[in-house]
Amino acid sequence: MLSQQMVPHPWGISVYGAASVKSKPDLVRIRFRVVRVEKDPTAAFALVSEEVRAVREALRTHGVPDAAVDSSRLDLKSTWDWVNNTKRFLGYQCQAAFSVESAGLDTVQALLVDLVAAGASEIDGVEFDVTTKQQLRAQARQKAVEAARGKAELYAAAAGINLGQLMHLEDVDPEKAGAERYRGHGSGGDTSDESLAPGHVVVSAAVILGFSIVH
Repeated sequence: MLSQQMVPHPWGISVYGAASVKSKPDLVRIRFRVVRVEKDPTAAFALVSEEVRAVREALRTHGVPDAAVDSSRLDLKSTWDWVNNTKRFLGYQCQAAFSVESAGLDTVQALLVDLVAAGASEIDGVEFDVTTKQQLRAQARQKAVEAARGKAELYAAAAGINLGQLMHLEDVDPEKAGAERYRGHGSGGDTSDESLAPGHVVVSAAVILGFSIVH
């Protein structure tokens, strides 16, 4: 007899199920900044303000409404550098940050080129997404429950026992730190191909189900 059991207090069958659904993106989010360093703070403010106006005009030209643009107020700070262990003043850095949503996926490249030409000196990220993510997440969760239940039924049949009532249901975020221990034990590998689908947004869900055993 084993001195230690894997489960100190066995009570039934506990299984993990995961699933993903994919969809073509219909939205792009672009995060960028207009950043300039000048010796004079007034000059830094003036230059960035001019480029902010040019950026907004470029966005309007591409059909991006003002309501789809989030921008920060102009920020100013002193900028320094170290040369031969000596602190050297570079000037005043002024910047404005932008977050933009656009449905024009076919013109993303042209939009980025025009934004850079207008003054966007730092592109922080380009992310494709879907507007129906909530509905896709609901589908993925339903599939994850089905995958977990199917696994429990398979284990019960293989062990020659009868599956009882659902006793426990726990939502698991597959992207959250700590969920790595479950990877490879999802819905039979169905999620791996989905996760690598090119040109698609993949929405995932996972769940832990616990069933009693009918004696």
